[in-house]
Amino acid sequence: MKMIPLTLALMMLFRCDSAPTAPPPPNPADLPAVILPSGTSVLVEVAANDESRAAGLMFRGQLDRDRGMLFLFPSTGHYPFWMKNTLIPLDIIWIDESRRIVHIKSDVPPCRADPCPSYPPGVQARSVLELAAGEAARHRLEVGNPLTFVNIERFTIR
Repeated sequence: MKMIPLTLALMMLFRCDSAPTAPPPPNPADLPAVILPSGTSVLVEVAANDESRAAGLMFRGQLDRDRGMLFLFPSTGHYPFWMKNTLIPLDIIWIDESRRIVHIKSDVPPCRADPCPSYPPGVQARSVLELAAGEAARHRLEVGNPLTFVNIERFTIR
């Protein structure tokens, strides 16, 4: 009978030791970001394949001021954007291969009915940054401004 309490104690000890632990929170310095000319860092979700680019920021109820989405394309081209199923207004910023802003469309409204309008930049770009509406003006972004990409190199563009 004395073995049962000892066995239970050992089982509980073993169970506690083998319980999975939560991974440590990510270090913000390791997260993908875009540094604006003002020095402000915007943490970004990266859309580097067809599926993630198609989903974009659909069905999001908000986008914090220090967050965004960076769309990476496999080659330079004309990339019009639309706001289908996007619930919040956005600033859309097209960026060339040298990571300079080539076009800005500010305060693009959500699309509430089909067909949704398309917003072509009229210039070629290699990537596109989406921010909450008003952020481009708040940070005084202009065509020609350089942007810095941080921790983006690990993404495979497809």
